[in-house]
Amino acid sequence: MKGIDGVEFITFDKSKGWRGLLDLRRRMAGRCFPVMLHMHASMRANLVSRMITADRRIGFDRTRARDYQWLFSNERIPPAREQHVLDGMFSFIEHLGLTGNTLSERNLHWDIPIPAADRQFAREICAPPGPICVISPCSSQRLRNFRNWSVERYTALVNTLHDEYAARIVLTGGPTDTERDYGRRIESGANTPVHNLIGRTSLKQLLAILARADLLICPDSGPAHMATAVGTPVVGLYATSNRHRTGPYLSQHLVADRYPDAVRREFGKAVNAVGWGQRIRDPDAMNLITLQDVQQKVSLALKSGPRVRSPVPDPA
Repeated sequence: MKGIDGVEFITFDKSKGWRGLLDLRRRMAGRCFPVMLHMHASMRANLVSRMITADRRIGFDRTRARDYQWLFSNERIPPAREQHVLDGMFSFIEHLGLTGNTLSERNLHWDIPIPAADRQFAREICAPPGPICVISPCSSQRLRNFRNWSVERYTALVNTLHDEYAARIVLTGGPTDTERDYGRRIESGANTPVHNLIGRTSLKQLLAILARADLLICPDSGPAHMATAVGTPVVGLYATSNRHRTGPYLSQHLVADRYPDAVRREFGKAVNAVGWGQRIRDPDAMNLITLQDVQQKVSLALKSGPRVRSPVPDPA
């Protein structure tokens, strides 16, 4: 978020534990804010909130205030059932009375600044001809966080994108061993040259690439929301989390969604009979998403050809 005017970012090192919290308290000493929006319900966020002095401490309603968040706030947003996470964020704005046409119509503009050098980097990567299809194959690697589709299906998808759409393929991701391995194996199995940038871009370079892409294909992960912020359609791969809660906000119709099948297989229940935030911890769940599922969504996304982009001037 570097470069956004009027916003001060204060970070702390969570790996330091209590020392990190105490460091934050020292940095915030003597400052008092009229309003604090407690928008993340977790015990760590609760503890961070206590390092900040504020008159109004606005948190979630009792049902959504996980990890005892209600003990750390003195004001709560109204209850709501089965909201997308972003709509939950909007609820804080509405609670403050900041309503209007832009809010009610969800006419969203993030306008994240991208340096000229990063835009130029993306122009060189995303040069025509053919639609630019970015694949970010992996989600973050956390305990029992099974969100990655198979290398073999990604490779088959790359070949489809090339054969049917003459698409140019760009692979993106972080520098972890798993992601690098995915990139090497997809690249070696593809029947077309693939631009493998896994582990080789900054976040701003990635955002610039997504801004110029015609399509992003990825699991439940950060790049899905980055692409949404720059108006790029997202074919999301969802089986272990509920797309209606965390899926790409403007591309719900493009999600290859096997979450209902995964819920039924693991719990023997329909989606509406389990918790709204219920995760699937089955390592085989993503295999429920077929190649045909994703091909259908890609066809829907690319049927009108490369997308028309509004001209965005580079910063001076």
